[in-house]
Amino acid sequence: MGFTIGGSRGISGIGQLRPGSRRRSRANDCTAVAEYTGLWGWSVVPGARAADGACSCGDPRCTSPGAHPLDFALEVPAGATLDEAAKAWSEVPGAALLLPVGRDFDVLDVAAPAGRRALLRLERMGLPLGPVSATPDGRCQFFVAPGAAAELPELLYRMGWDDADLDLRCMGPGAYITAPPSDHAGLGPARWLRPPSLDTAAAPPQARLLLGTLAYICHRSPATP
Repeated sequence: MGFTIGGSRGISGIGQLRPGSRRRSRANDCTAVAEYTGLWGWSVVPGARAADGACSCGDPRCTSPGAHPLDFALEVPAGATLDEAAKAWSEVPGAALLLPVGRDFDVLDVAAPAGRRALLRLERMGLPLGPVSATPDGRCQFFVAPGAAAELPELLYRMGWDDADLDLRCMGPGAYITAPPSDHAGLGPARWLRPPSLDTAAAPPQARLLLGTLAYICHRSPATP
């Protein structure tokens, strides 16, 4: 499937939706953007979409089809209202919703099987949890307080996991994640395993509170193919 970026800098060629379906999709996107900006206090960045391995950015050599910001589009800042979100998103119809990492949160990223087991254990232990999302390419993403990416090597060292071969990384400033319910890399929608709340969106937990359990379960889990 080909993509074209029109004169209004919108994205077209993503599916053959009827006009009514397109209007509903855009309305849903605007509502989701306004929820992220107005309710959770996060900025939202318009992202590329993908289908059949092709990226809407138009670069045939794109290394992250459907999983990166559109370089010409402006982010919708935290605090934007529904009207402001609708106006901004009208400039990029069909764009994916991306969240910039490293401002209000960092993200601990692990393989989905380990992440789901860790989530159950953390909940049983009564440890504080922030939002947790899942991507269609088999990853779980735990939102933690910003600064975790810089601290991760030291934290793993202190916990004795610095020499372990763990499928665990921390995403920080400069990274973006796909915000549910947007499509991720043409593979399907990202979704919440534990959606944000007013408390957790504003103050996600420190990474050290989750890292021991995540590292242990990643270590016990089979390697990701």
